[in-house]
Amino acid sequence: MEKLPSTTLLPDAFQGTRDDITEQMGFVWQQIKAPVIIPLLRLAVVLCLIMSLMLFVEKVYMAFVIILVKLFGKKPEQRYKWEPIKDDLELGNSVYPMVLVQIPMYNEKEVYQLSIGAACGLSWPSDRIIIQVLDDSTDPAIKDLVEMECGRWASKGINIRYEIRDNRNGYKAGALKEGMKHSYVKQCDYVVIFDADFQPEPDFLWRTIPFLAQNPDLALVQARWKFVNSDECLMTRMQEMSLDYHFTVEQEVGSYKYAFFGFNGTAGVWRIAALNEAGGWKDRTTVEDMDLAVRASLKGWKFLFLGEIKVKNELPSTLKAYRYQQHRWSCGPANLFRKMALEIARNKKVSLLKKVHVIYNFFLVRKIVAHIVTFVFYCLVIPATVLVPEVQIPKWGSVYIPSIITLLNAVGTPRSLHLMVFWILFENVMSLHRTKATFIGLLEAGRVNEWVVTEKLGDALKTKLGAKAPRKLRFRIGDRLHVLELGTGAYLFFCGCYDIAFGSTHYFIFLYLQAFAFFIVGFGYVGIFVPNA
Repeated sequence: MEKLPSTTLLPDAFQGTRDDITEQMGFVWQQIKAPVIIPLLRLAVVLCLIMSLMLFVEKVYMAFVIILVKLFGKKPEQRYKWEPIKDDLELGNSVYPMVLVQIPMYNEKEVYQLSIGAACGLSWPSDRIIIQVLDDSTDPAIKDLVEMECGRWASKGINIRYEIRDNRNGYKAGALKEGMKHSYVKQCDYVVIFDADFQPEPDFLWRTIPFLAQNPDLALVQARWKFVNSDECLMTRMQEMSLDYHFTVEQEVGSYKYAFFGFNGTAGVWRIAALNEAGGWKDRTTVEDMDLAVRASLKGWKFLFLGEIKVKNELPSTLKAYRYQQHRWSCGPANLFRKMALEIARNKKVSLLKKVHVIYNFFLVRKIVAHIVTFVFYCLVIPATVLVPEVQIPKWGSVYIPSIITLLNAVGTPRSLHLMVFWILFENVMSLHRTKATFIGLLEAGRVNEWVVTEKLGDALKTKLGAKAPRKLRFRIGDRLHVLELGTGAYLFFCGCYDIAFGSTHYFIFLYLQAFAFFIVGFGYVGIFVPNA
């Protein structure tokens, strides 16, 4: 059968209307392209190239420092005094500092036994340690389980306290602050904090406390995280790559060069005197740990990162939990920067070099520029230049610098080098939420103080799927579809098609890959999916 032309199949009136609309859109585009679109896009390219250079210089600088540290740097035991605490027949156990271990938790049904058990298993004189479980759970059944677990360990002779409060004001910061008010805390010298999914080794205190006891200028000793579920899915492998770089490079460089880095909120030991001098816990942002670290640093206190001490914990394995976590980790630092930038600049107790490091390197480049340039440049501006060929991006900005930055980021996890392409695409997708959260923090918009506890699954997934194997898994469409990712993916896909049809940049390979990455996340096919009951 002979194929009929479209004009035969469509009414003349409709065909004419369609042509008119197309012509009008083309006319409007041509009218605004030269005076508006091209200048704005060129400005965006220049700004993105500047931000890329800032990030590139920061990455190269840290790589240079970490190489020197690994080759010629002194170990922590050589830079600071460290000797094992020895028994004293006359003083007895009083020679050991009094240690408070805080475990804040909120409806942690799947992991509460792990953290409480690990904390109670810490090797330290039993009369010189207090375990404090700060339970903000709103589920009565879970509260009963946690209280029973504390009672079980108390019956074994462990000095453990179960503390609750009648509200959740301040969230984690509020719970930690309230925990420090109890009378028995006054006798403690140091406080150790473990989130509900963290499992320290028994010798944790023996390896960390001596640094604080023998170096009165140290306020914080931070240990590294070790992920027990990094092989659970591809998403957890991607997280491992990002966090390993954070610990092996960013924290190590900050500790060695400036004796400053951001407290990770867990797996760290604080000198209580330093914590109090800095003003204690504040709930003005969602990064109470970073807030405390910056304030303590401005008082002249030093921090030490111990990368060889690793504390087991769990990575978020569902996309929902990971997105909430990344929102908090991106929004909080930006909001803290807004609140503290002038305070840091005016501080008289620390050197100009350290102030520049905190404001420029720590906050501006790593916490703000890194998020914005990743999404705006690679997911918006570069695709837009396909539609506006009058605007060109130099190859060093679109290829060479991103490639070097990626390679430098990947060195933290050598075992995952073969996943580098997946990591790039996934990080670009997540930069959408990080950028949005960064602007929310800078502008103090609606969700600036949103705090959603990161869901820990423990063995819940296996149990849930095993128990419901005979039944058909059910889920709400809203749990799997993510509009922002789908919209961005559609934009990238369109730009890729346009590049093939009319362009000459050959960006379509990247655009298609990145579009598919956005589609995969947009349809919820990343991470572990836990169906609704």
